[in-house]
Amino acid sequence: MNGGAITAQVLKAHGVERIFTLCGGHISPILVEGEKAGLRIVDVRNEASAVFAADAAARLSGIPGVAAVTAGPGVTNSITALKNAQMAQSPLLLIGGATATLLRGRGALQDIDQMALVRPHVKWALRVRRLSQLAGALHKALHIARSGVPGPVFVEIPVDLLYDESLVREWYAQKTSRKNTLLEKLTAWYIERHLNRLFSGGGKIGAPATPAIPRAAESAIERTAAQLQQARRPVLVIGSGAMLLPQEIVALTEALPRLGIPVYVSGMARGLLGREHPLLHLHERKKALREADLIILAGVPSDFRLDYGSHLSRKAVKIVVSRHREELHKNLRGHRAILGDPGRFLIRLSEISAPRPEWDEWKSQLQDWQAAREQEIARQAGATVGQGINPVTLFMVLEQMLPPNSILIADGGDFAATASYTLRPRQPLGWLDPGVFGTLGVGGGFALGAARRYPNHYIWIIYGDGSAAYSLAELDTFAKNGFKVCAIIGNNGSWEQIARDQVTFLGAATATTLPRSDYHRIAEAFAAAGERVDHLEAFAWAVQRAIQHLDKGIPYVINADIGSTDFRKGSLSM
Repeated sequence: MNGGAITAQVLKAHGVERIFTLCGGHISPILVEGEKAGLRIVDVRNEASAVFAADAAARLSGIPGVAAVTAGPGVTNSITALKNAQMAQSPLLLIGGATATLLRGRGALQDIDQMALVRPHVKWALRVRRLSQLAGALHKALHIARSGVPGPVFVEIPVDLLYDESLVREWYAQKTSRKNTLLEKLTAWYIERHLNRLFSGGGKIGAPATPAIPRAAESAIERTAAQLQQARRPVLVIGSGAMLLPQEIVALTEALPRLGIPVYVSGMARGLLGREHPLLHLHERKKALREADLIILAGVPSDFRLDYGSHLSRKAVKIVVSRHREELHKNLRGHRAILGDPGRFLIRLSEISAPRPEWDEWKSQLQDWQAAREQEIARQAGATVGQGINPVTLFMVLEQMLPPNSILIADGGDFAATASYTLRPRQPLGWLDPGVFGTLGVGGGFALGAARRYPNHYIWIIYGDGSAAYSLAELDTFAKNGFKVCAIIGNNGSWEQIARDQVTFLGAATATTLPRSDYHRIAEAFAAAGERVDHLEAFAWAVQRAIQHLDKGIPYVINADIGSTDFRKGSLSM
């Protein structure tokens, strides 16, 4: 059994169903043997997209996503996506090809010190040196990826460990065919000795170990329940850290109504309570947190998104639940830190706690604040924006037209962030965004991972015209696989999120302008379809045509000319 076959068998043992990749000679046996073993090999147009796709697949399934990339530039092209997965706490295995073991450091093609580049951005990294190490290394990597705080891992596999032993020996024999001199004889002996070590004891697969997931102490849960009974204005904020066990999401959605605490969601938790629920609040979170007397942060770090803790009332009882020890104490004082999986914490808390009648007035106040904010957004949607469609209005129209089985992917700055105020995911795990790293370019890869996980769902990428350029080539991937992906591009000829404050503070739009390009024509080049729209009625018709094309397996691009607004003025984060 060669190294490619061993890799495929280990991945299958862990429940992995697909490998995302951009082909390369260093990794070909993994792809061919994976396909033989029944794994789906999904090839992309950029290594970053492969890792983003693996990231999305992991978030939606809980099973580590797997990407395989060739040596050198294949690995370096993956770094940004790998770092995004680390900061988003996504369990992911990156397999990197590498030059042959005996050629390392001798000027071989694409031979660089990959470990030095990758190690700072992963939980664990290993270079496999012998075939007998391969299965154990992969088992350990996948175990580490899921345990504790999930995250990416990296395994580097030299090319001569992946091909059949007989073929590798033949390759090396060609370099030692002459044995006339003492040096040539010593070289042949050394290579034979090296190959014997390389392949000795290989072929054992082994079995996966159960991931280690921290569980909150029962005493901490009971104390939280007691404090809830004393609270009059509780608020529960749920973030991506509570969504790390997708197989338990149904139990979590059932737990929240039993708790009866007003809920704000962010990141992967968007859609947790569906499109509308009496407990769900989308707006005025800052105001609620400053008025609350008890705040539970479940999988939510107190970082720039909470203004480093300043959004939280100083007088409130603050309870932070996380798998991440560092995040338990980040920017907070005078609070209770509970180490454990936030989702499981909330499920268990719901079994020993119940809503209080005293909370009704507080819930009514939150609803009033939300209704007032909705009215303000509606007013801003009616504002004139000059050339193009008001983006707020565009999303309000799209919100009414999205099919129930839709997954939304945000890839951009101002346009994508505007969508987060107006688009409501229809279901749990119905929203994907980069996470805390704020990476541009996730759209194509995330859509690919989502489409593979939910092939009958409609996948909507919300692109800015700047971010679209990173991954529009993946339209080729969507088209050849018949994926139901529609890209909606907000085209205002600007890196708007940067330009707005840059012009205000510095008086110049330097390097922030873009041409209002015909992005929809790229779709035609990749056997997809699309159109350009410049007014609201045309956009609504375009959405209908997009759905019709997606139902036929034809990806679609809506290139929407939009105007500039002050909707997100002052949103620049530091």
